[in-house]
Amino acid sequence: MYIVSPEIEFYLDSLRPKRYPLFYELEKKSAADGFPAVGPEVGTLLQLLVKAIGAEYIMELGSGFGYSALWMAQALSENGRIILTDSNEENMRAAKKNFEIMKLSDKMEFKLGNALDIFSRETGQFDLVFNDVDKEEYCEVIRLAHARLRQGGLLITDNTLWYGKVAEDDPDETTQAILEHNRLLKEDDRFLTMQIPLRDGLSISMKK
Repeated sequence: MYIVSPEIEFYLDSLRPKRYPLFYELEKKSAADGFPAVGPEVGTLLQLLVKAIGAEYIMELGSGFGYSALWMAQALSENGRIILTDSNEENMRAAKKNFEIMKLSDKMEFKLGNALDIFSRETGQFDLVFNDVDKEEYCEVIRLAHARLRQGGLLITDNTLWYGKVAEDDPDETTQAILEHNRLLKEDDRFLTMQIPLRDGLSISMKK
């Protein structure tokens, strides 16, 4: 199911701002490997949001080879920092290389292991949390993020419309986990949440 029609996708593609050449390479790699990077529209939105709230400390849960983190890192202030997490050592090496290419290594720290375990051990306060872990863990991220976000900070979650499966009858287990995540955020008055029908769906929740 298309969330946005192919015609609109084509039009949006024509409006994309010019980006660092590495992004084009990573997008080709993502398509070839079947690895779901967020893409340039979501990347640009993430960059915009980092700038808009003046984020200086970001936690990314599920970083892969660092595509989305690179978008956010570009918008960080001189003293800003982003923590990347992934359980795959090859992804960690690739992410570090990509940050080095874009001369952003001083803004990143990569922590290898389970993202939620790493996050639960953090004691600092974050301006933004980007959630792209396994969908079955989404609901737990809400609890952890609220405790770690500053007031006015953002919890951003990818894949919240899940190829349109959230609108289908008889959802599978993964889709049920996403539906429950979306319901919890809707009913959680500690956050102000908006679902964005961009790419595969993005929820943006501001901690009140």
